[in-house]
Amino acid sequence: MELDIALDTALKKHESELRELEMRKLELQKISKQQQFRPSDEFSTFKIIKSLKEGISLAMPALTATAEEWVMVCPAIFVVISSLYTIEDSKKFIDRGGKMKTIIDFSYEYIDSVQQHLDIGVDIRQLTGYRGVMFSVFDKKISTSAINVDINRFSLDTPMSMIWTDDPTYAEYLMATFEMLWEQSVPAEQRIEELLKEVSPHV
Repeated sequence: MELDIALDTALKKHESELRELEMRKLELQKISKQQQFRPSDEFSTFKIIKSLKEGISLAMPALTATAEEWVMVCPAIFVVISSLYTIEDSKKFIDRGGKMKTIIDFSYEYIDSVQQHLDIGVDIRQLTGYRGVMFSVFDKKISTSAINVDINRFSLDTPMSMIWTDDPTYAEYLMATFEMLWEQSVPAEQRIEELLKEVSPHV
């Protein structure tokens, strides 16, 4: 009976994962149909990012070249990765007058990393339950958007699939999406307060 229960539990887990993958597939198909952008004639470079290391190696020079604003919609684990690899560069960018805006859906375990970014001036907002496309845009020109980002460990060799492009038309489309999501989200400080109350009701 114990073996039957274990096999049944494993089967249900895989069925749940398959349903989740199917939902993501349908969502990507829907988003693909909604994208009414045309690559500009001036820029046409598109690259596929295949690992976390490659993503960071492209993000660093992009951030250095960014003059005004870097916006991002990303999984909460990215704030931890940023704390490990890019937070000093982010601070330098903000110190020279740049603006950073990030939308995430985070839980209690990410509070310290979120607070670390708030402390250097990153404007972070919480969008509970968001499962849409993850992306970032540098100065409304360079952008990355996720095909498959499922990072659960902090290795630079972690595989991922993202599109990098310097096409401004695509960046404009992503910025419009970002502004819409920003209006739907709440300040990270509010989310932190809610999470601390859940853990310690008397705080």
